[in-house]
Amino acid sequence: MTTTATTAPANPDNTAVATQPIGYWSTATSKTVLQYIQSAMARLDITQPHWWVINHVNDSDEGLTRDELRVRLGVFVDNGQEMVGRAADGLLARGWLTADATGRLRLTDTGQEARGLIKERVDGLRAEIHEGIPDEEYVIALSVLQRMIRNVEAKAAQA
Repeated sequence: MTTTATTAPANPDNTAVATQPIGYWSTATSKTVLQYIQSAMARLDITQPHWWVINHVNDSDEGLTRDELRVRLGVFVDNGQEMVGRAADGLLARGWLTADATGRLRLTDTGQEARGLIKERVDGLRAEIHEGIPDEEYVIALSVLQRMIRNVEAKAAQA
């Protein structure tokens, strides 16, 4: 795995950290975490879009059409519409999904089994990434990032 050249200090000086750029650290965090997750998933021969499709189809009692998947998942990634379609195609080819006459996608028994194995790995990844970070700190970190997004969106709307 490739990491950024500069890593966060173990015990930061709050004054020094408060002046550092959020853009740098949010990008560095995103790149590092995504590379770690994508590398681990690649070892299972899947991608994040595969995992998202599996979960959304699994959570739908009546299955989902490709269009429904694209609407739900397309916002998460660049080229989301195309990536979701490719992920569904790959899962159909593996026999993890099946499509009925109306195009509704459902997990097969093999897909359910694969989902269980992948979920174990995903849960392990979350534990590795969150090691030493209490839920309270994680909630604070996400709340601050979400507040920054709202601040910027509000200012942009005023411009």
